[in-house]
Amino acid sequence: MDNSINGSRMIYESYDVAVVGAGHAGCEAALACARLGLETIMFTVSMDSIAMMPCNPNIGGTSKGHLVREIDALGGEMGKNIDRTYIQSKMLNVSKGPAVHSLRAQADKQDYSRAMRNIVENTEHLTLKQAEVTEILTEDNKITGVKINSGGIYPCHAAVLCTGVYLKARCICGEMSTYTGPNGLPAANHLTDSLISQGIEMYRFKTGTPARIDGRTIDFSKMEEQFGDKTVIPFSFTNTSEEIQKEQISCWLTYTNETTHDIIRENISRSPLFSGEIKGTGPRYCPSIEDKVMKFADKERHQVFIEPEGNYTNEMYISGMSSSLPEDVQVAMYRSVNGLEHAKIVRNAYAIEYDCINPMQLKPSLEFKKIEGLFSGGQFNGSSGYEEAAAQGLIAGINAARKLTGKEAVVLDRSQGYIGVLIDDLVTKETHEPYRMMTSRAEYRLILRQDNADQRLTKLGYEIGLISQERYEKLILKEQQIAAEEKRLIETVIGVNDEVQEFLSELKSTKLQSGITLANLLKRPEITYQLLAPIDPERKPLPDDVIFEVEINIKYEGYIKRQQQQVQQFKKLEGRRIPEQIDYDDVPSLRIEARQKLSKIRPSNVGQASRISGVSPADISVLLVYLEHYKAGKQ
Repeated sequence: MDNSINGSRMIYESYDVAVVGAGHAGCEAALACARLGLETIMFTVSMDSIAMMPCNPNIGGTSKGHLVREIDALGGEMGKNIDRTYIQSKMLNVSKGPAVHSLRAQADKQDYSRAMRNIVENTEHLTLKQAEVTEILTEDNKITGVKINSGGIYPCHAAVLCTGVYLKARCICGEMSTYTGPNGLPAANHLTDSLISQGIEMYRFKTGTPARIDGRTIDFSKMEEQFGDKTVIPFSFTNTSEEIQKEQISCWLTYTNETTHDIIRENISRSPLFSGEIKGTGPRYCPSIEDKVMKFADKERHQVFIEPEGNYTNEMYISGMSSSLPEDVQVAMYRSVNGLEHAKIVRNAYAIEYDCINPMQLKPSLEFKKIEGLFSGGQFNGSSGYEEAAAQGLIAGINAARKLTGKEAVVLDRSQGYIGVLIDDLVTKETHEPYRMMTSRAEYRLILRQDNADQRLTKLGYEIGLISQERYEKLILKEQQIAAEEKRLIETVIGVNDEVQEFLSELKSTKLQSGITLANLLKRPEITYQLLAPIDPERKPLPDDVIFEVEINIKYEGYIKRQQQQVQQFKKLEGRRIPEQIDYDDVPSLRIEARQKLSKIRPSNVGQASRISGVSPADISVLLVYLEHYKAGKQ
């Protein structure tokens, strides 16, 4: 098969980078490349699919909020866009420690897509093209261009595949299957064959979405109203609460019941998921309602959140009840839920199957190992979720741009961000189901909080070229304010006097036996920075985000130092580079399984090697000894 450009008569203008797909990954990839000055073209099967939200109408959530904050800290667009278009915002897990606090916002779906489209359409160096990309063109295992369904060829020096769930997509609702992408948009039916012909290993995954119900047919009086936060915290570090505060729309909570579960059990043989009609592997951590009922038979009920899809529609998203059951079963099932007795379905729930890759074929930079200059991001890499997609798209776009400008790839490690954890998991660990980010996956989550993403990553974003000088200088000022206030609290000693003792008594805090620093007082769980004000007359007004960081740094000082020590040990292994040309068959005493896995994945450092399934600590010890001899032999 000729995969080169030579001989074609339909060659159009050349671009530095071609981005295939215009979902959340594609938008971030294309914007990154264009903003770094590279001529970029972004292809989409439909202009209506740009930054579309085909499933849940929200951005963020547990661990996903961390990703959005990190995207913003590096110079991405998702955080800014949800700040523009949210209809309700809430900080989750506030009753728990700061490591798991996560911001989540309901979006106006149409506004979100429209606002992002406006951004990409008006970005310099970025061209949009509605067309299906059918082939990746290469020469000597290097990307040379892409071919579209008309036969036209667009030469390029790098490409980023962000095809989402569109490759050979099939939507399933009961006995009915339609070969379309989400929301009835066209599927992309040809690119898979092109990739397979070039030796790319493909997977078949599945995800699903619940019904949308006409809000006029819902009895909200039977449900629990869910309000947003009174003071909205922005996703983007460029915004303040005051700048984005707006009137919010409520969500609602109800539950399934035994009648719901009986309807599902009685019709389970008609479920494509259980009949074998669906071949793709679904996400374990986002199961359909039939999955929940069958696997958790002891549960008397499951939560169902009713979420508005926007300001100008009556459609309500029935979160927690995704399904692929037939339409008649869906009607009975939804109407058995309290408050949905007279519900009218606007859009049926459905499952969707699609092609994606085995992400272990990628380098940590998200470049394919087999094809130079070809990068990929998003659900095409075997992940799930808008936020995971956007994070990968941003990194893939950055690295495509850096490759063409002769710069070293940006690779975040697991101690730098949730993005680092996400990508490391995908390219190192075997993924046999759609990957979902969770806080439990991040070993160093106490120092990878969503509140300090700017301190962790904005300097890197500035070095890359996606963060402005003004924003960089604001970060430096913030860090100086945090350091100065921590120093003041550590050095300010409060003496034992009646005023202080009475203050502590009112807070039910232990009285003093001797003088104490304000920092040590702040470490007490019942005392906050703001509560210290009456006995701290020297304090000066500070921004809320500075105060928040100061309080966390002091209260959790011991835990943070311990985790920083763990990171230092981690960095030692990450710093032990493995030469690309190493032949693992030459490593004596290495087990056969370890040789096979290491040869297949080709880890870039010992740390990554240690996380490969099937590679034991003993194998790592053998590898370290061999690397010392290898290094000595090269000197």
